[in-house]
Amino acid sequence: MDSKVSNGAGPQDERITSLLVFSFLQSCSPSSFHRELEALGHQLPMCTALDDELQTDGSQWSHPLGGAADTVSASQEEAIWDIARQLAQIGDTMGRSIHPGLIQGLAAQFTNGSLSEEDRRRGFATTLGQLLQACPADVDQEKTLLVLTMLLAKEVASHTPALLQDVFRTTVNFINQNLLTYVRNLVQNELD
Repeated sequence: MDSKVSNGAGPQDERITSLLVFSFLQSCSPSSFHRELEALGHQLPMCTALDDELQTDGSQWSHPLGGAADTVSASQEEAIWDIARQLAQIGDTMGRSIHPGLIQGLAAQFTNGSLSEEDRRRGFATTLGQLLQACPADVDQEKTLLVLTMLLAKEVASHTPALLQDVFRTTVNFINQNLLTYVRNLVQNELD
């Protein structure tokens, strides 16, 4: 499956979001989709693997490919990894409260070959909405939404590792459509 994102975000945005989601997945507690994550990492445009092994601390990531203006700079890459590690720690805590039935239902939607990418995104958004209702109102809603979005990707991939590429693509699209400004600000604040 092609992990290319097509939602109107520019190449730089797509790379940043892809790196954030990939880094989050790699930084989360040990996963059952290690092999699939490694394969995905080799397909991402900003990634060249230094090792065949993915490290849970994120130390494996290499420098961006090429020198084009739309690549992720080394300082951005480091900032994104730092953000992803922080969000993964929050996600590991939040993940304990997700009902397995929600994950099973979402995984079933992703295995339904007759659903379009838009149908999957809507199902993803519906599940996120259910999870957000259980969150306290006094927390940063955008941060919570970002963590839950990536956490859902992790949980679906843990449930059914073969779905990693599909759920990764949907997650990146969802973030680019709904949280792009927030992600840009996170990265910029980390760089400042």
